Amino acid sequence: MTIDADKAMKELVAKGIKIPPQPKVLLDLRDALAKDDYNVRKLARIIAADPGITAMLFKAARSPLFSRGKKLEALDQVIQVVGVKQTFNLVQAMALSCAISDGTRKAFELFWIRSQEVAQLAALIAADRVSVCNVFPDQAYMAGIFHECGVPVLMQRFPDYCKSLKLDGSSCCWPNLAEEDKRYNVDHTSIGYLVARHWNLPDFVCAAIQYHHEMPRDELGATSTLVAILQLAIHYYHAIADINDPLWPKIRGFVLNELGIHADSEQEYFEEIHERFLEHQQ
Repeated sequence: MTIDADKAMKELVAKGIKIPPQPKVLLDLRDALAKDDYNVRKLARIIAADPGITAMLFKAARSPLFSRGKKLEALDQVIQVVGVKQTFNLVQAMALSCAISDGTRKAFELFWIRSQEVAQLAALIAADRVSVCNVFPDQAYMAGIFHECGVPVLMQRFPDYCKSLKLDGSSCCWPNLAEEDKRYNVDHTSIGYLVARHWNLPDFVCAAIQYHHEMPRDELGATSTLVAILQLAIHYYHAIADINDPLWPKIRGFVLNELGIHADSEQEYFEEIHERFLEHQQ
């Protein structure tokens, strides 16, 4: 289903739901890149203006997945080693968690920890399958951070959101769409799509965020592949945390087929990604 973004945004405003604005650092970066008026030092100065985003960017970029084994001590090095486009994608991901947060509520902290771990798993899967799938680690990481971003938006709007949907524990699955729609007449995947659109994410990433709870039969190419990567990353997150994943049996065949993973090697592949994930956590 295609969402009429303008109409949907007006409906959210009427319900008191606010789409987070893009922070200045992101607007300044996009403006510099659009004008093709930049060098590494200028981009580094723009990013350094936001200490919070800078700290998170360093943490993500120093992962072997992005650093390529090189020691990164300055923003100039991050941009040179990771690449301009990839750095911008990582900054978008970092900026989101700063834009939608509440440091006084444990649920927000749990949410962003989960999102970061799903993002790391998605990036690892994308890096391993890139020759088959043509989705790159920074794109998968960005989608992993954004994929459930409608949840904290609704947490800010409805104080009882976590409790009513039983999301206030660390060992929970995430919202049942039917129950969410019944209680609040809105669902987090549609909101996530609108946030992604508002933040100018690539179209295929926006679509993957909208469909990440489904098997997008009508979506082809990068969207379908990115949905599969997200679904596998979410499944692996559940497996590592020893949490039941009720959706997996329904989507398993689609995911494995889309990513070119043979069913007989499913457990072996999980163990391989899990080992790399633990290495990146150190």
